[in-house]
Amino acid sequence: MSFAQPAVSRRFALAALGGFSLMAACAPVPEVAAPEPVVGGVPLSQIVEGYGLIEDEGYRLPPVSPQYLQGVNRRVLMRYPGELRPGTIEIDPNAKFLYWIMPDGMAWRYSIGVGIEGVGLRGTTIIQRKAKWPGWTPTANMLRRDPALYGPFRGGVPGGLASPLGARALYLYRNGSDTYYRIHGTNDLESIGNSGSAGCIRLFNHDMIHLYDLVPNSTRVVIRTYADSVRIEGSAMANRGIELAPYLITPEQLFNGEEGGRADELASVSGRG
Repeated sequence: MSFAQPAVSRRFALAALGGFSLMAACAPVPEVAAPEPVVGGVPLSQIVEGYGLIEDEGYRLPPVSPQYLQGVNRRVLMRYPGELRPGTIEIDPNAKFLYWIMPDGMAWRYSIGVGIEGVGLRGTTIIQRKAKWPGWTPTANMLRRDPALYGPFRGGVPGGLASPLGARALYLYRNGSDTYYRIHGTNDLESIGNSGSAGCIRLFNHDMIHLYDLVPNSTRVVIRTYADSVRIEGSAMANRGIELAPYLITPEQLFNGEEGGRADELASVSGRG
């Protein structure tokens, strides 16, 4: 025997189903977080102030990765700790600092990399030429010292993103003659705070642009001695940094925007010790 389902029960069931449907329709949909924007390989939230994307003279400089800006490796406006007069650049090749000294007792301090040419810089020189996005040609001494490294570039590298002198260069003279020493930008970010087998006094391109706009021609550039570095910066800071192996890159890699590598890393990869 069958019994008809009470109408009230059917109405209750339909009402209940309708309620569940309405609740489901009104429930909030979980939001899916949008991926963080990345600028030049650096997540937007990790870009360090002063080291972001730069559009300059028709070139685009990507942000500096924060891994290269740790500790003292970023520029800072600070009380000048030395004894030189305002309007002077003081370079400490041991602590890997460059100071631009200002009239109020303050100074901009930049972290630098010091190549083998920069290690030989002594005494006082004068900035007698400034250039934006300069080209580069290895000197005769470079070609004699390491023909394998510099020989492929004996014809020079035009100014631009590929140039080893980076975005800016300050040319140092003594007694009216070019010393062939330079303060310049670099694409070799790892070299900042360290010693290298090539180059003079190098800064992050971002720092070099900042310094370039502050410093006029005829500025004195004084090299701090090791003894003064220990006295002013302390022994640990006066010995900071490591010596890096040469960075090897072919002209084809350079002009195609490809990467080379350190000589010791390449030897390890290829099995050569």
